[in-house]
Amino acid sequence: MPTNEQRRAAAKRKLERQLERRAAQARRRRLYTIIGSAVAVVAVIAAVGIFVFTRGDSDNTATAATTTPSASPTESVEVTQGGLPPFNPPADLGADCQYPAAQPASKPNTPPRTGKVPTEPAQVSASMSTDQGNIGLMLDNAKAPCTVNSFASLAQQGYFNDTPCHRLTTGGGLSVLQCGDPTGTGSGGPGYQFANEYPTNQFQPDDPKLQNPVLYPRGTLAMANAGPGTNGSQFFLVYKDSMLPPNYTVFGTIDDTGLATLDKIAAGGVEGGGQDGKPAIPVTVKSIGLD
Repeated sequence: MPTNEQRRAAAKRKLERQLERRAAQARRRRLYTIIGSAVAVVAVIAAVGIFVFTRGDSDNTATAATTTPSASPTESVEVTQGGLPPFNPPADLGADCQYPAAQPASKPNTPPRTGKVPTEPAQVSASMSTDQGNIGLMLDNAKAPCTVNSFASLAQQGYFNDTPCHRLTTGGGLSVLQCGDPTGTGSGGPGYQFANEYPTNQFQPDDPKLQNPVLYPRGTLAMANAGPGTNGSQFFLVYKDSMLPPNYTVFGTIDDTGLATLDKIAAGGVEGGGQDGKPAIPVTVKSIGLD
C-alpha cells in the first residue's frame, strides 16, 4: 500500500501533467489565432491587389505592370488623402519609350515607335464606340506619353475593333470594366510590353508604398498588367471609386457620356452572378478613334 508521501508525489506529478497540457493548449490557441489573423490579412491584400488584374499572359490585365518605370523614379512621396499621388514629372518623361517583344500578338499589329515621344499636346481626345454606347476618353499624354503612344498606335491600326470587354468587377472595392484583349480570355496582348508610368514612377521601385492601395477615382482610365513591365493592350475603365496599389498606369479619364454607358453595363452585373467575371450584358468595342 502506498504511503502518504508516495500519494502526495503521485498527486503532484498528476497536477504537473495537467498544468503542462493546459499550457500546451493555450499555446496552440494563441498560434491558431496568429495564423488566422495572418491569413485574414493576406486574403484582404490579395482581394485588393489581385483584381486587376491578373492575366494569364506574360505581356499583360486589367492587369498591367512594369519592372521598372520607363521614367526615372523620383523621391518617394506621400499619398494625398489616400488618393493618387501628386504628379511630379520625371526628368526623362517620354525620352526613351521601349516596347520589347513578348508573347505572340493576339491580333496583327505593328509595334509603336520607340525612343523619344512628344508630351504635347498634353491631352488627346478619343472616342470608344461600343455596342452598348459611346465612351468618350481624354488621354493624358503629359503624364503617360509612352502609354498613350502605344494606345493611340493600336487604336489607329484598328487593333481594338470588334473586340470584347471580357471582365467586369462589381465588389470588394473594385468597380471596373476591362477591355483590350482580342481573345476575350484575359491573356491576350499585342506581342510587346512596356513599363509603367504615372503613378508608379512617382515612387522608388522598392518603396513599400507601392503595396498600399490608393484611390483610383470614378472616371479613371488605366492599364491592366500581370506584373512589372507587362503593360500591353489591356486597359480598364473605373466606373466607381476603386482601391488598388499604385501599380497600374493612369493614362486618361472618361467623360460623363462614357460613365453613363459604364453604369448601364455595371447594372447588368456579372454573368452567372458573383462579383468578377464576364459582364452579363456583353460588350464589344466597335472601334476607338482619336479626335
